[in-house]
Amino acid sequence: MIYLKTDEEIELMRESNRLVGMTLGELSKHIQPGVTGLQLDKIADEFIRDHRAVPSFLGYGGFPNSITTSVNENVVHGIPNNTPLQEGDVVSIDCGTSLNGYSGDSAYTFCVGEVDEKTKELLRVTLKSLYLGIEQAKEGNRIGDISNAVQSYCEKQGYSVVRELVGHGIGQKMHEAPEVPNYGRRGTGPLIKNGMCIAIEPMINMGSKNVVFEKDGWTVRTKDRKPSAHFEHTIAVRNGKADILSTFEFIKDNL
Repeated sequence: MIYLKTDEEIELMRESNRLVGMTLGELSKHIQPGVTGLQLDKIADEFIRDHRAVPSFLGYGGFPNSITTSVNENVVHGIPNNTPLQEGDVVSIDCGTSLNGYSGDSAYTFCVGEVDEKTKELLRVTLKSLYLGIEQAKEGNRIGDISNAVQSYCEKQGYSVVRELVGHGIGQKMHEAPEVPNYGRRGTGPLIKNGMCIAIEPMINMGSKNVVFEKDGWTVRTKDRKPSAHFEHTIAVRNGKADILSTFEFIKDNL
């Protein structure tokens, strides 16, 4: 069942999502060659708790950390470890918080030092596809309109769209109905209504769309080991159009 949120609930969600944006902004200060995923995880965990919230990823389905760190060919759900990031890497950091009983969720793919132009273009296209998808999140459209906007743009640029993982509804729970695929046909899927809150998160590969689920039970990587990019915003549909509740502004301030 899709739960439509009141204006009051959406404002509570905005607070939680703003904190996710602040956390990603804080992490952006530390992303450089030599830093490890576990060091970033510790920074995020302390930052979230210092702001009277709880990292919602920690313990979710048994996940062992407060953020995910997915490097290069790892698409999503990478477990932070002690391997130092290297010059030229890209790392997707997904972060979730629970504040005042409501969830926040957002992700950003960062460059580590100087990254080659081919990979930076993958990141630019993926980020633009996120906003193209958000433009379609308006009352009277359907979820498939969001999905198709992401897919058609990325595939026209020569990239592929992961099928096995999707965006989702969000509210008091981090994952609610409906699912929000990054591929599909326009005019299909659930009807978008005012009060709908969803996390839109394109996961786009430089090579094949095919992925492998690693033995750790979490990490998803590209089968051909080519780079992948991942960006995510949480939005609410208000007054007929998308209201972006999460933010990348704190990242931009530091970059």
